[in-house]
Amino acid sequence: MINFRDLFPKTSTSLLSQQVYKLAQININSLTKSGIRGIILDLDNTIISEDDRYLSPLAEDWLTQAKLAGLNFFILSNGKRAYRVKYWCERLNIPAISPAKKPFPKAFKQAMAKMQLQTKQVIVIGDSLHTDVLGSWLCGCSCLQVATLPHPPRWWEKIAGKWVQKPYPNHSELEKFNDYRGYDKFRLN
Repeated sequence: MINFRDLFPKTSTSLLSQQVYKLAQININSLTKSGIRGIILDLDNTIISEDDRYLSPLAEDWLTQAKLAGLNFFILSNGKRAYRVKYWCERLNIPAISPAKKPFPKAFKQAMAKMQLQTKQVIVIGDSLHTDVLGSWLCGCSCLQVATLPHPPRWWEKIAGKWVQKPYPNHSELEKFNDYRGYDKFRLN
């Protein structure tokens, strides 16, 4: 059983022990000690904001360290722009299923099968309660919900966003993303 209090580094901030706002706050060593061998990861507003303005701070460094620790990754994205998913898969060297149709379990089960892992060995990390968290629950995996990176709200987020997403703290740093040239290669394919 995963002790979620161990997944986050000890800090003197006011973060609750079971909350995390960004990937880089998750303790990789605690994940591996808990038997986690694979991570199903959301893309939009978890790694990169949907409007491509912000990258989760230190996300790429955290992913590199997690891979060096032996963790496997798979991206599940409901994003409608296929070129973005392809770009990020290549940049991060992580396979993906898109459109994943989360929260339905099919894509989660496909990702676990491709990683050759059982549900107890996989944790889902994403920003949305109604897609990532619900999907992890439907397929029997553990889950961590990160804060949603700032982005222009969609119509349904204006109505229900506060119930399905954790807001990104105003005082937290953000990493600007400016490498739009990389998308061109994937837009043409």
